[in-house]
Amino acid sequence: MTTIAILGAGKIGEALLAGLLKAGRRPADVLFTERYPQRVVELTEQYGVRGVENDEAAALADVLVVAVKPQDIEPLLDALAPVVRPGTLVVSLAAGLPTSLYERRLPAGTAVVRVMPNTPMLVGEAMSAISAGSHATAEHLALVEEMLASVGKVVRVPESQQDAVTALSGSGPAYFFFLVEAMIDAGILLGLPRGVSTDLIIQSAVGAALMLRDSGDHPVLLREAVTSPGGTTIAAIRELENHGVRAALLAAIEAAALRSAQLGRAHEPSA
Repeated sequence: MTTIAILGAGKIGEALLAGLLKAGRRPADVLFTERYPQRVVELTEQYGVRGVENDEAAALADVLVVAVKPQDIEPLLDALAPVVRPGTLVVSLAAGLPTSLYERRLPAGTAVVRVMPNTPMLVGEAMSAISAGSHATAEHLALVEEMLASVGKVVRVPESQQDAVTALSGSGPAYFFFLVEAMIDAGILLGLPRGVSTDLIIQSAVGAALMLRDSGDHPVLLREAVTSPGGTTIAAIRELENHGVRAALLAAIEAAALRSAQLGRAHEPSA
């Protein structure tokens, strides 16, 4: 069996760990690293997996999953560079970081696959996009797809599209949460108790998402099915258009993509 080490067992790292075990991987084949000793104890007790140091993970694992924050990547690569074994696959879940960064800092020929997941991984409903680095093979991509399928859906994209993916689906759940928050507040403004308003909006969001996924219909068709001539929905849509909500979303997602690109450029070598 392939041994997988998750470097950084935060929320996303733990979610992947749990998904791998649920999908049938043996606890003995999954390792993790974590800077806080109490967190190591908690995860070991909960999942039966072993917490190790970064150098031990590099010595034992066939796959190293980098699940640290982008600002923590430099010291991690400094620690890994002398100890990564030939043939190791590095899977990056760190937002904005290109495969070229890992290839430049790790031993020559290291295979790297870049992944942009999102936080619904915590409930097994992630949307993850993967891209191959210069040395990653079809077999490497297939292995990463298998791993990530344990926590949601997976698509392959060219790495040049990863900043757009980050802006759209990586950050995407936050946009939905923002919208739901505003709609709940609107219900309160109209006199509904917070609990009732919350239940109404959350279930509407769940139902709408399932219709989008399962019906196969374009969102425009689904929206038009709710929008009767001269009715309440078209009055609301007019106000959304008057306030530039569509344009604001386009601008917001474009800003997120630009920020993702900036995160990657921050680690480029100095001229």
